[in-house]
Amino acid sequence: MKNNKLLTVMLIILVSITLIGVVLVVLLTQFNKQSTTLEPTIDKIIESSVDVPEITTNLADGNYIRIELKIQTDSPKAAKELAKRDFQTKNIIIEELSELTEENLKGKEGKILLESTIKARLNELMQEGEVQQVYITSYIIQ
Repeated sequence: MKNNKLLTVMLIILVSITLIGVVLVVLLTQFNKQSTTLEPTIDKIIESSVDVPEITTNLADGNYIRIELKIQTDSPKAAKELAKRDFQTKNIIIEELSELTEENLKGKEGKILLESTIKARLNELMQEGEVQQVYITSYIIQ
């Protein structure tokens, strides 16, 4: 009887040690994956970005806006696709701006809303990657 209890306790301890070891190995490999995934360098960002030249268009309230954008994709291949889709990109930007007023674009929140809307619409088109960020590089409302 004592032998069975001793054997059971030893098995429980052995299984517990093995389980702790497996958990530690999994955790260490996950932390190593996260630390090796670094932010891209500025050269990589520029390589995978597309400039949208100045666009002048009407807003919904009758004002005019002049805007330039830089669109960052996740790869140079995606940037090439986006460059080919320049006419679609400009169309999306003009469509979105024509629905907004000067009041909608005021402040940081308005610009963030415009950037995220353009990003979402462009990602619907993309086949070779995705848009990661839209930057407003020039902005004037008259």
